[in-house]
Amino acid sequence: MFIFMILGLLAGIQAQGTPVFVQTGTDLLLEVQEPVVLERLNVLTWRVNGSVNVVRLIYDIETVVSESYKSRAEFSAQNHSLLLKNVQKRDSGVYRARVADKEITVAEYSVTVLDPVSGVKLTVKPCSSDSTKVTVICSTEDSLINNTFTCDTQTCSHEGGERAEIITPGASLDVYLENGSVICNHSNQVSSTRDIQKIEDLCVKPIEISGVGFSIYRLRIYVVSIGLVIMMCAVISVHVVEKLKKKKLTTTSPPTILCGEFDH
Repeated sequence: MFIFMILGLLAGIQAQGTPVFVQTGTDLLLEVQEPVVLERLNVLTWRVNGSVNVVRLIYDIETVVSESYKSRAEFSAQNHSLLLKNVQKRDSGVYRARVADKEITVAEYSVTVLDPVSGVKLTVKPCSSDSTKVTVICSTEDSLINNTFTCDTQTCSHEGGERAEIITPGASLDVYLENGSVICNHSNQVSSTRDIQKIEDLCVKPIEISGVGFSIYRLRIYVVSIGLVIMMCAVISVHVVEKLKKKKLTTTSPPTILCGEFDH
């Protein structure tokens, strides 16, 4: 019993026909998938969702397009294809071409009409001076995704992130790395849009010195600080030396000459 249920379910899925996705506002051509040979009084019909007639061809003589499709459907009596113009979401459904008298299905399509996806915005938050992590936020009008990457000067590896629920059915929002750039891609079956930013230079990997991690930012601070200390010591040393020289000159008296020494 269970096997028959599975087979029936599969048959129901297959009965929906070949899936076709089309963007709103474009034209859709549906062609027959089997040869069509009409005999006397045979009728070929294109229907949507099993009950709505789109067009009827009577023995290759008379073509009748339904009133609601006259301005937006064209039928070819030569190859029996159906052209739907400027499709809208209401045109989604299962389209089936059948030779009514023979109960033969010659084409079946499951048509889904979709709007193009909205644009995306990629925001990259640079890592701090003591971190190698950069946070990437990819957002659209109806969804949000966060991803964290660990970066060095040459590569970035994906670490993790959180994905919010996407409201638009059939759409996907992905963040990935390619050639040193982070890419946010928003797509569905009929369209895609992306935003790209370079992230190679946003983070610098810490340098290991004697087993202790120093970031380049901190290292620069240390070097500048040591340089300032050396300069201050040099200035103080020069000042002290000059002061000692002056003190030595003021404390040393010139030799005393007695006048009697010149009387002979």
